[in-house]
Amino acid sequence: MKVAIPVENGKLSSHFGRAPEFAIVEIDNGTVVKTQFLSPPHHEPGVFPRWLHELGVTHLICGGIGPMAVELMNSVGIKVLAGAPIMEPDNLIERFLANQITGATGSTCPGHGGKGHQ
Repeated sequence: MKVAIPVENGKLSSHFGRAPEFAIVEIDNGTVVKTQFLSPPHHEPGVFPRWLHELGVTHLICGGIGPMAVELMNSVGIKVLAGAPIMEPDNLIERFLANQITGATGSTCPGHGGKGHQ
């Protein structure tokens, strides 16, 4: 399994589409085997979901995310756990592995109104 976490200043970014980097965490049998920090491609609707899918990401832990981004993530098989607390990626992964990150499965950015933001 691979988990993506949008990161800004070393912690979870409060807005998925504005994150300057993503922690991509590979997990095998409940153990983190690899973590890498990658810069995303230029932000346009649909680009981040395709990029994360191509990286093999299966789960996205994020703070704020718009409804279209959630729909696009789901369409490529990525499970979205939105509304996570702002903390370091390592701490989020620990909580995720302990089933303490459930998150919303839909939009957490009501101001987007489905206008193509992610």
